[in-house]
Amino acid sequence: MSTEPASLARLSMSLPSELFRQLDMMVEERGLPSRSQLIAELIRHALADHEARIRPEDMLAGTVTLVYRGNRGRVRQQLSETQADYLKEIISSQHVFLEDDQSLEVLLVQGPAMRLKELCDALRGIRGVHQLQLVTTTALLPPLHEQDEDSETAGDSPATKEVAA
Repeated sequence: MSTEPASLARLSMSLPSELFRQLDMMVEERGLPSRSQLIAELIRHALADHEARIRPEDMLAGTVTLVYRGNRGRVRQQLSETQADYLKEIISSQHVFLEDDQSLEVLLVQGPAMRLKELCDALRGIRGVHQLQLVTTTALLPPLHEQDEDSETAGDSPATKEVAA
């Protein structure tokens, strides 16, 4: 009788010995308790990638990580203009200056897979962007704001009521 939880399934696989050695090194270097945990993480990433390719209309959440050179002028301006075209998809951004006139920027994004791909392609096209990576998940952020039915009617916003009072 098996003592494993019912939600787990066992997988047996064969790998070339060098790949197996590298896998074990990666498990050890990351301090993971088992190969299974690493393989499950890699499969999750591959599945999110696969979903984005085969269902471009599906909603995804994730991050876009950029490294670029040129902290002033043209590059920053082009990045801002491009991001402005994707306001519905970019939830927030974090920017830090790196050494040697480089910057690291991380965008928190959510939207249709195809739209996120278009955003990445547009950012990659900016001269000065050296690295860009999109990491997605099919789990979504909850709605950030819900419309209050009373405030949707014209003239019923709290600011309007204050001014009228």
